[in-house]
Amino acid sequence: MTASAPPRSRWWPSTLRARLFLILFLGLAIAYGLSFSILFLERYMSAKAVMLGTLESDLATSIAVIDRLPAKERADWLDRLSRGNYRLVLGPGLAGVPDMSGRGAEIAARIEEAAGRKFPLRIESIPGDDKRLQGHLTLSDGSELTIDVTPTGVMPIAEWLPYVLAVQMALLVLCTWFAVRQAIRPLGDLAAAADALDPNRKAPPLSEAGPSEVAHAARAFNAMRDRIAHYLEERVQILAAISHDLQTPITRMRLRADIADESPEKDKLVSDLHEIERLVQDGIAYARSSHGNGEKTSRIDLSSFIDSIAYDYQDTGKSVTVLGAVQGTASTKPHALRRILTNFIDNAIKFAGAAEISVERKGEGDIVITVLDRGPGIPDDMLEAAMQPFFRLEQSRNRETGGTGLGLAIAQQLATMIGGSVRLYNRADGGLAAEISFR
Repeated sequence: MTASAPPRSRWWPSTLRARLFLILFLGLAIAYGLSFSILFLERYMSAKAVMLGTLESDLATSIAVIDRLPAKERADWLDRLSRGNYRLVLGPGLAGVPDMSGRGAEIAARIEEAAGRKFPLRIESIPGDDKRLQGHLTLSDGSELTIDVTPTGVMPIAEWLPYVLAVQMALLVLCTWFAVRQAIRPLGDLAAAADALDPNRKAPPLSEAGPSEVAHAARAFNAMRDRIAHYLEERVQILAAISHDLQTPITRMRLRADIADESPEKDKLVSDLHEIERLVQDGIAYARSSHGNGEKTSRIDLSSFIDSIAYDYQDTGKSVTVLGAVQGTASTKPHALRRILTNFIDNAIKFAGAAEISVERKGEGDIVITVLDRGPGIPDDMLEAAMQPFFRLEQSRNRETGGTGLGLAIAQQLATMIGGSVRLYNRADGGLAAEISFR
């Protein structure tokens, strides 16, 4: 029983890039927000202290002046003694309610300090306006004086501040994205290189530039790829050596069988020797295809090349036809391409009794040669495995049904050597298509 994957939160992203970006961005944004909040609070407290201190000193001066002025001159001085955050009014003022709020209590304490606690004082909040307060006091001569206080903002926000914040947040996002990109890009390159790893293809080594950790990982990956290629090369060399060394004893056994008396056992022995010899030859061919045969690239006429392959089979009574007209030339390795196509055609004839060859150009000069048949095809889940060495769809050891399992593997190796690729797929109306594409 396999363990089920743990549930993942909907808001938590699935990619490492998005996770790192989210973590870094939230961390930086929270730190930036805390720093801004602390700075704003400190400025607010400082500005508030200055405002209350100024209110107390101004009110103390204004009340003292009004109290000392003759009653008939007080009205002329009201506007002179008023300030932006408070206004002096002769008389009882407006009816209000006792104000016990935190800010009202602070302002009331300042007014009391300004009045010097010499004058009876009552602080009220004006209904309908939470910010407006009135302090009612009685002067030395019994006259009533109202102090109408409308506190202004402690620290007004500049109009350009939101734009500065927006620019800073954009810069924060950009820096976070760049940092995540720098951290994730080498990992993405490593994943892409691992995904495209094919020891049979000569690929440039992974770049070892960048931070020391990235360079170390790249060096380890390049070394691993070289070791894998070396192990595969050793395996193929062992196969080639064994196959080559087996030819001598097989030849001796055939000579001894040829001079033996005629009997059913002799015929069976000769048949077995032929099968072993074919298996050895396929092993040598697979080993050679893995290392390349040193064949040089040359330009061929596609029509003549395909027709010559078809005529060779037709001369032996096999049903091989060419579909449509084949035109143009191609630059490739002719012997390798011929071996690929003959492997495809042999399989088609073995399982379907006939083969058809189709040639077309796709994309930017790509040449696609397809061998089609009407045989049983290959199960879709085995198409990829069919390209592996020694894989047999029919698991018997019979050469006529199971084969050696090297034909398609040899074709794939040769296709790599000529810079092409091999693909197998089942035809919609029945049968199999074996395709070689190259430029």
